[in-house]
Amino acid sequence: MIKSRKLHKIIGLILVLPMLGWTITGIIFFIKPGYQGAYEQLSVKTYPLNESIALQPKRDWQEVKLVSTILGDHLLVKSNNQTEHLDPDSLLLKPTPSEAEFKALLLDAFTGNSERYGKVIKLDGLSAQTNTGVEIKLDWNNLRLIQKGKDTQLINWLYKVHYLQWTSHKSLDQVLGIFGLILLILITILGVRLYLKK
Repeated sequence: MIKSRKLHKIIGLILVLPMLGWTITGIIFFIKPGYQGAYEQLSVKTYPLNESIALQPKRDWQEVKLVSTILGDHLLVKSNNQTEHLDPDSLLLKPTPSEAEFKALLLDAFTGNSERYGKVIKLDGLSAQTNTGVEIKLDWNNLRLIQKGKDTQLINWLYKVHYLQWTSHKSLDQVLGIFGLILLILITILGVRLYLKK
């Protein structure tokens, strides 16, 4: 039978890495260094509408949004809980932008924080890479930009360390997390028991 003191030491050794991970990442999450840039909401730059467009809404439209960008006017229509990106004049689906148009849209959006985004060096469909290491994706249906840099990836990795998501398997990570918490409860109980025995 393993004695309480020995079991306490064994569990303590097992928990060295998780405890270090929890402590270091906990301090980082409390201070939040670099979070502002890492999770900045990069938005498509919009302009005042030049002229009023008469729209005859369809019966199934739940929400309508009309915006103007460097690429012209965009009509975002929500129906059946899905958003469609239409041409305001024809009410047909607006075609995805060409590489030149996509680049122009990005460069226009970068003007708010050119230090972070720099210049576009690579385009792949509706994804772009900048010389500052930031990846940007365009959600054309919602006219939304999603950005992530090396800092975003680092902070996401720290979250994985903190929550014991050490493998690429979700179910295994959940088992690790629960096992870690059980060991933490056990070491606390053993510690109290050893204290009371004194």
